Amino acid sequence: MRSKLEEEIRRIEPLDESAIQQAEQHLLNLTKPPGSLGKLEDIARQLAGITSSLHPDLSRKAIIVMAADHGVCEEGVSAFPAEVTPQMVLNFLAGGAAVNVLARQAGADVRCVDIGVNAELSHPELISRKLMHGTNNIARGPAMTRETAIEAVLAGIEVVDQLWLDGYRMFATGEMGIGNTTASSAVMSVMTGDSPEEAAGRGTGINDERFAHKMAVIRRAIETNAPDASDPIDVLSKVGGLEIAGLAGVIIGAASRKCPVVIDGFISSAAALIAASLCKDAVSYMIGSHLSDERAHGQLLLKIGLSPVIHLSMRLGEGTGAALCFHFIEAAQRVMREMATFDSAGVSRG
Repeated sequence: MRSKLEEEIRRIEPLDESAIQQAEQHLLNLTKPPGSLGKLEDIARQLAGITSSLHPDLSRKAIIVMAADHGVCEEGVSAFPAEVTPQMVLNFLAGGAAVNVLARQAGADVRCVDIGVNAELSHPELISRKLMHGTNNIARGPAMTRETAIEAVLAGIEVVDQLWLDGYRMFATGEMGIGNTTASSAVMSVMTGDSPEEAAGRGTGINDERFAHKMAVIRRAIETNAPDASDPIDVLSKVGGLEIAGLAGVIIGAASRKCPVVIDGFISSAAALIAASLCKDAVSYMIGSHLSDERAHGQLLLKIGLSPVIHLSMRLGEGTGAALCFHFIEAAQRVMREMATFDSAGVSRG
């Protein structure tokens, strides 16, 4: 399994610099002051580098929602019970969640993956990749075995493989799993060196007392498991989550197929940190969608090397921020396709 993952990582190449330069020259010829469209121009250059095309067809786009449960919920770290995870998966499949609404508006499809939900789920649209019925309680021992962590990453890659064969050319990360901000904060703390107090947030909106307890649980999980910060798979297996590992695989899979991948909020960014640690070049294929209201998200994005496109004080997850970011990506593409040049419009250059 490890060799298969290493093979996938080796397929990830640096961006096409000649295509980036072509995009830059095209942007300079458009009827505007240089750089005046800010991040839209950054996105346009990045898309050219990813796809080796000034006008890539990214119309088929999928938000991959990885769902899994967390044994650490036994410690009372969330405002919601663990039963909400399978209930929300069914809501995604019925098209009734926030991410479904925003995906429809953006012309994207939601694909929900059961990678570790603690319930038996059946639905014709569900992608079943269940490896465990939820992770073990990280406050008492490892979340999963090393082999299972690698399997989860490979599962994410395999989902991208299939969707790519179905014609999808742009992906986004989404997740569902009660307790997953606790695991994500633990991953961040280990990988960045930030303290559990700096890495933790209020997740589903817990009160001060439960927040203090959550930080203590994260610290205990790290002390109990002693994950190796230099080994992202070790970190995943000891204090991570199945959906976090799966999303790391989604990111690696997208990058290896030269497809952009839009990163959602805090949990998705923890997965992005794992993917970046496994392969530095993977970061070039990521687009940071938004700045979450989860307090450590900005610092986490900084450590990955991502700059968020939007800031709407959101903290829902699911892929909602990524769905909204699709509109800005389309705007960048329309600028490249439809905007007049100085010559074609008869406009004098500055």
